[in-house]
Amino acid sequence: MVKIKKYALILVAGIIAVVTLSCEGISTTPIKRIIENPRDYDGKPVSVAGEVTDVFSLLVLKGFIVRDATGEIVVITDRILPKKGSQIKVRGVIREAFSMGDQQVIVLIEETQTK
Repeated sequence: MVKIKKYALILVAGIIAVVTLSCEGISTTPIKRIIENPRDYDGKPVSVAGEVTDVFSLLVLKGFIVRDATGEIVVITDRILPKKGSQIKVRGVIREAFSMGDQQVIVLIEETQTK
């Protein structure tokens, strides 16, 4: 009986560990948190979700702006651009595009999916 309880406990602990690890990529980061603390996120992968408020394509650079309830961020991508007004979840790496004086532009470089 004791062995069965021990194995059941190990099985439950294993299931909890798998669920916890798989949920790590599901959560999103509020955009305001990224913009207010860019050094904490620079070079790190994050996911954001929100509405596409604008799209742009300039020669070899294309992207869009995502807005959530806390702010907005520019997303640089090599994929097909989403439609303005669509809801989207994006995963990528945060980078500082440039800064001038006290102004800085923070961008999310979207991950490229491989097949």
